[in-house]
Amino acid sequence: MQKIKFYGVGGQGAVTAAKVLSIAVCLYQDEYAVTVPVYSHERRGSPVYAHIIVDDQPVLLNCYVYEPDIVVVFDDDLIDMGVDVAEGCSPDTVLVLNTRRPETAERYRRAGGFRRILTCDATGAAVKTIGLNIPNSAMLGALARTGVVSIDAVGSALRDAFGKAGEKNVNAAEYAYEHTQDA
Repeated sequence: MQKIKFYGVGGQGAVTAAKVLSIAVCLYQDEYAVTVPVYSHERRGSPVYAHIIVDDQPVLLNCYVYEPDIVVVFDDDLIDMGVDVAEGCSPDTVLVLNTRRPETAERYRRAGGFRRILTCDATGAAVKTIGLNIPNSAMLGALARTGVVSIDAVGSALRDAFGKAGEKNVNAAEYAYEHTQDA
């Protein structure tokens, strides 16, 4: 069982990404997933969260994730907004961080005690491939580097979810997958 928590701000597609992750896992990996989104003030720019549980056995839980194995941060400014992305984490929790600044990864490491941080400029990947500042598809590509989902499953789910725009979103995910690295 893998417990994952997505942190973002309204407008970045974090909740949509969580739903697409569930589609990727369930339909294209023959595994099971449950997604529980949480909205704050329901406006663009406000913090949003999504909780995902993935397993190769049926997931009988339908609840928040309190002790995540993987944390995915869509906006590296969340640390400055007072959002504690390390809440409930252990030193073994993997952080997947959307940033282009190496010093930001170190700030998260110090603040959260993460031993392993994967970084990717998912926003840059989204702008480059789809022409929009919406990093959700790229972040799924970065998440695929953890092994919780395959990049092929992500691509298939993105095609399903985004129809005509699906291929551009697949390109964003693949670009991010190739450019994600350990910090």
